[in-house]
Amino acid sequence: MLDAFAKVVSQADARGAYLDPAQLNALSAMVADGNKRMDTVNRITSNSSAIVANAARSLFADQPQLIAPGGNAYTSRRMAACLRDMEIILRYITYAIYSGDASILDDRCLNGLRETYQALGTPGSSVATGVQKMKAAALAIVGDTNGITRGDCSSIMSEVGSYFDKAASAVA
Repeated sequence: MLDAFAKVVSQADARGAYLDPAQLNALSAMVADGNKRMDTVNRITSNSSAIVANAARSLFADQPQLIAPGGNAYTSRRMAACLRDMEIILRYITYAIYSGDASILDDRCLNGLRETYQALGTPGSSVATGVQKMKAAALAIVGDTNGITRGDCSSIMSEVGSYFDKAASAVA
């Protein structure tokens, strides 16, 4: 996994080139938004249990067949596995937010996840719906301007949303 800085430098080094002004400006903007990025990760992390629980509750209300006898989240063991998977996906999304790079999400979480769910008979569309519900909850928490670094947060909000979308599409 490379953070955004190491990735840009590595790419420039492979080309034998200096960093160009656009790359420097992008990295400068990332540094300037560093406090917003950390605030975002802190908010999601400190509310992770509520994000996962509320998303699962909403998912099971919308798709009650998942918790009915024979459903993929029926029995406490399967329910715990479902919540654990949602928590893991959320955790890796926070790593991606912090580093400003989705490669850790791809490499350590999403790679092969769809195939695993298919092998287990878990409906990927339901997992994707759960991820989208976590996205809505996380964006609501991140978008609350109380106690967060002031300034335009549209860029970080868009980035956060893109990581959830990436996770949802990887399992669907």
